[in-house]
Amino acid sequence: MTVWDDLVGQRPVIEALSRAAGGDGMTHAWLFTGPPGSGRSNAAVAFAAALQCETGTGCGTCKSCRTVLASSHADVRIIRTEKLSIGVDEVRDLVRSSALAPSGDRWQIMIVEDSDRLTDQACNALLKAIEEPTARTVWLLCAPTTEDVLPTIRSRCRLVSLTTPTAVDVAAFLVRSVGVGEELAAHAARASQGHIGRARALARDEETRRRRREVVSLPARLTTLGSCMTAATNVVEVSKVEAEVQTADLDAREKADLDSAYGVEARGRRPREYAPALNALEKGQKTRAKRRVLDVVDRALMDLVSVYRDAIAVSVGAPGDLVNEELRADVAQIARVVTPEELLRMIDAIFTARTQMLEFNVQPQLALESMMVALKLPTGAGR
Repeated sequence: MTVWDDLVGQRPVIEALSRAAGGDGMTHAWLFTGPPGSGRSNAAVAFAAALQCETGTGCGTCKSCRTVLASSHADVRIIRTEKLSIGVDEVRDLVRSSALAPSGDRWQIMIVEDSDRLTDQACNALLKAIEEPTARTVWLLCAPTTEDVLPTIRSRCRLVSLTTPTAVDVAAFLVRSVGVGEELAAHAARASQGHIGRARALARDEETRRRRREVVSLPARLTTLGSCMTAATNVVEVSKVEAEVQTADLDAREKADLDSAYGVEARGRRPREYAPALNALEKGQKTRAKRRVLDVVDRALMDLVSVYRDAIAVSVGAPGDLVNEELRADVAQIARVVTPEELLRMIDAIFTARTQMLEFNVQPQLALESMMVALKLPTGAGR
């Protein structure tokens, strides 16, 4: 076991970070980029563990490695967020911590997992800290691409670029780490399109696989205006249910912790300060729930894209397995009635809906209805 075990298909990255942890090419600020699910946050945490490793090798078994990987090391701070943005107060708190000497004899490490969500003020606060680094402090920033980070910040960071792992690498990882059979691992690896977290969920949970089957079966059924409207509604409703399942337990724990902190349960009354704290908690939970719904819808959109890409592959006679190999008959039917050029326009319609929801705050129902109409098959194309 080493700290790098959960990084799938990233051998060049592992080699570069291992050398840096040993002192070759080490610097005070790093920017980890890569597509969703490639493991950029895992890479940052693994690098932090290697930097703190008591053996200097990233062994994964010493106390320092284990506590970093468990997010409990005293000298490693991580900003993770479920909100739409990371505010200046959170970053200022991190900057203040970065100015302190590490409690151990190695590094003070600050990890910002969603650097692309920093507000302008937060970026400015972070930039000052990176421009004037404190000795023995290391900043590890994570973002989808370099374009998602302020140019003045990325110019001061060493870039680490992760790639989408191959289906073969992901399947081998699932067999090794989850313990599923090779057939299920291969299916989950293809269906996840290289997203490690998604692949793990698909391999472990039949309900997750069922929900995905519902989504990828939609394109062949979009033959009437009514079916398009129904499909949009179904995606929104299913996404809300899944997001609620993901957040319900966390919401309840946070509420219980708040009640305990203010002594509501013990004293049977509510202090004056409790109401504002409860309002702030509920506001944050609503923001998180909205983000979770958008995340689930976004994942569904990427699953839809995979069907149309498969149809293009069938149209042009590309070799190899399809992402949705189990739906080859449906994919072939779509390819027979829709030209590759029109399939590309359908993919563009999906990404347009994605942009409307994530960047312009368009209601998912409206964005998806417009998208589904654009995906409607030609009249008479139904099976």
